[in-house]
Amino acid sequence: MKKKVIVASHNSGKVREIKSLLKPYSFSIQSASDLKIKEPRETGKNFVENAILKAKFVSKKSGCIALADDSGLCVNLLNGEPGIYSARWAGKDKDFKLAIKKIEKKLIKIDPHSNFKYRSHFCCALALSFPNGRTISFQGKVYGQLQFPAKGLNGFGYDPIFVPNGYKKTFGEMNYSYKERISHRQKAFKKLKKYLLKI
Repeated sequence: MKKKVIVASHNSGKVREIKSLLKPYSFSIQSASDLKIKEPRETGKNFVENAILKAKFVSKKSGCIALADDSGLCVNLLNGEPGIYSARWAGKDKDFKLAIKKIEKKLIKIDPHSNFKYRSHFCCALALSFPNGRTISFQGKVYGQLQFPAKGLNGFGYDPIFVPNGYKKTFGEMNYSYKERISHRQKAFKKLKKYLLKI
């Protein structure tokens, strides 16, 4: 019988990416939204703390193994913002076009002449929590710069404005499977891999 893993997220784009990354493993995968488990308040001070908080909450509610992701965009000129508030900048309706405009306005106000040189990085923290309370976590990061206007319809969130170092296309312009290979989430999953093989 397949072990059940609950993805502790209501973000459909994030859940899709995580399900794709979990394909090589023989798990039965559901999301917190599938089970109608509400998301807990994210009171952590960093990505790791928030991922652990969400994983523990969903594992306790479901009685299953829970995998949580907390990730976001950190912009150097904005002192790391939006960071752990990346989703909240998009508002209740998860309008990332609005969030992208907010970032662009803030950057132009600070330095109107640095277009395409706005250094930033995506960070992903993954936490795997078991019903017995044991939890492990890992981080992955990908560095690059921001580009305005947004380009590309692939991916989700801030993908259309982020160009990873060494590339000319935004995450939003990249083929989904290609972006998946170089993303911050994939880097975190590589670190988690040996634990997934044991359970």
